[in-house]
Amino acid sequence: MPDKSPREPVEGLETQEDQGAKQAQKLVEEAEIGSRVPTGWQAWVIPVIAAAWSIYQMLLPQVLLLEAVYIRAIHLAFAIILVYLSYPLFKKREVTGLFSFLSDKTKITWLDFLLAGVAGLCALYIALDYENIATRQGLPTTRDIVVGVILIVLLLEAARRSLGPALTIVASVFILYSFFGPYMPDVIAFKGVSFSRFMSQQTISTEGIFGIPLDVSATIVFLFVLLGSMMEKAGGGRYFVDLAFSMLGTFKGGPAKAAVLASGLTGMVSGSSIANVVTTGTFTIPLMKSVGYPAKKAAAVEVAASTNGQLMPPIMGAAAFIIAEYCNLPYIEVVKAAFVPAVISYIALFYITHLEAGKLGLHGVPRVDLPPFLKTLMEGIHFLIPLIVLIYELMWLRHSPQLAAYNAILILAALIVIKCQVMARREGKDWVWGIKVALVTIWESLVAGGRNMMGIGVAVSAAGIIVGVVTMGLGGLITEVVDVISGGNLYLLLIITAVACLLLGMGLPTTANYIVMASLTAKVITELAPDAGLEVHLISAHLFVFFFGILADDTPPVGLAAYAAAAIAKSDPIPTGVQGFMYDIRTAILPFMFIFNERLLLIGVHTWLEAIWIFITGVLAMFAFACATQGYFIARNKWYEGVVFLLITFMILRPEGSASLVGINEISPDLVISMGIVVYGLMWVLQRPRQKADQAALAA
Repeated sequence: MPDKSPREPVEGLETQEDQGAKQAQKLVEEAEIGSRVPTGWQAWVIPVIAAAWSIYQMLLPQVLLLEAVYIRAIHLAFAIILVYLSYPLFKKREVTGLFSFLSDKTKITWLDFLLAGVAGLCALYIALDYENIATRQGLPTTRDIVVGVILIVLLLEAARRSLGPALTIVASVFILYSFFGPYMPDVIAFKGVSFSRFMSQQTISTEGIFGIPLDVSATIVFLFVLLGSMMEKAGGGRYFVDLAFSMLGTFKGGPAKAAVLASGLTGMVSGSSIANVVTTGTFTIPLMKSVGYPAKKAAAVEVAASTNGQLMPPIMGAAAFIIAEYCNLPYIEVVKAAFVPAVISYIALFYITHLEAGKLGLHGVPRVDLPPFLKTLMEGIHFLIPLIVLIYELMWLRHSPQLAAYNAILILAALIVIKCQVMARREGKDWVWGIKVALVTIWESLVAGGRNMMGIGVAVSAAGIIVGVVTMGLGGLITEVVDVISGGNLYLLLIITAVACLLLGMGLPTTANYIVMASLTAKVITELAPDAGLEVHLISAHLFVFFFGILADDTPPVGLAAYAAAAIAKSDPIPTGVQGFMYDIRTAILPFMFIFNERLLLIGVHTWLEAIWIFITGVLAMFAFACATQGYFIARNKWYEGVVFLLITFMILRPEGSASLVGINEISPDLVISMGIVVYGLMWVLQRPRQKADQAALAA
């Protein structure tokens, strides 16, 4: 029986896959790594700085025991320098004539070297003069203000170059509002701050640019991103795809199911929806098309699966660690709260692919075209060792995320060396060749880690400006304004927050979107909840904001993950994004449900039996919701059956609300849930005759 990998399961797919992969890779490089590709000696500048940044971050946990302000300043300096060297002033518009160098993508210009140097020095200023700055906190000198102004301007420009104009515009609006607040209409009037206080807060304290988000990025996020980069360079991404296909490829709609599983596994360590699309989509999308999925739906499945990768602990798109800091909770508590909704969401997407396959009458890939499971599992089982160590240290030993990621990276580096020695013996090479290959892989990992982090470092720093303005007194005004707009109605407030997250997320990366919206609305949700007779925990509000920020990655017209998947599938990006969002509606309903039913976050749940019951019922509720949105269960729904499935969802996920609607407040929530499950079973009985008729017609 031939041993074929998912890369070429069907004759004729390789060219399409390779072309799509190149287009998708180009999108990723422009979006996350950089659009400039220097030549000559300059080709080494960006990789050397990126690798140096990774090495610096690896030395922090055990060797370089620096104070927090030094760590944050150096982290920002590396990020902002890399951005100016990686991106020209104009990325999309070609400038001709005397100023053509402003859009030159083949070399780093003298202007960008100058801006990178000045920006780096301004970022380091707080560390270089920290002792004197600490003695005059709140009373900045002229030099402090000048350096601070330059830093803010160059930081906002770096954000524009690497992330687009959205974050720069939002941060600029907040800056202007902090000064012109007294001149605004009464309903949004703000007392304002002096220029001296603003600069002191933003640039020479740990409240603004150098605040908590930058600290988390510098101490924790970088190591997890580096771990993901090293896993990918070592071949872990391909291994997860092969493993998923070997397990699920033969099932009905198997390639789509494999795409969901592969993206979930990859998302655990990558935390980036676009990188996830490119890592898994180049294999999964052509295979989905080969078994009958339309191009749009094949790309949309990959988009939805990759986007949800940011929900998966332990990384959660780097936001898990910031949520822990904002909520003042142990990291493990954030993972515990996010685990059930994340897994439920993935299982529901898995079920949606099953429903789609049923509607389209699709089958799986023949076993002969798939790699054998046991052989695939054993060939890359070493990739699971760092993940097992990471989870063991986080969950059982309760080590800090920083130390756990650090140890996982060291173990993975050692495994790379061992793997290369084994490969050397297999290829008939000497041990020196194996060491060279291992060193190249590790070097590429260090470079990729720095490049992948520069956008995050700049994003959290620029978002820190907004957080700094809010902490200067704007937060109270925001609470009042939102309360007025929503009329004190929690449901309306949640809808406003959700829409705002989606709109902001079209232009912001998930982490920056979360920081901005969490600082603006999370506290408001918890403060207004008692008026609706609810007690909403702070972590529930933060996860609500985070979930909707993630959904923006496949929300048209900007969702970049949809563009990357569409490039591979050769489909239209806008319809692909719309279809992906339709698949992700199940993720949009979950935040509303766990706000009103916090047991989904395991809040107040103290036994394994209760947790398992909540998980099972949550899965069934999302299955019912998927049936309603996809118009299919075991046969095509009639219009009233879709309504029934929505009612089942509401009964299971919001039992107290369901009981109060019919005026039976005394009934047990578990009894309401059980009634919903019974109705779900009755729907199977109702549709069974139609399923048999459909099967008979298909056979005929």
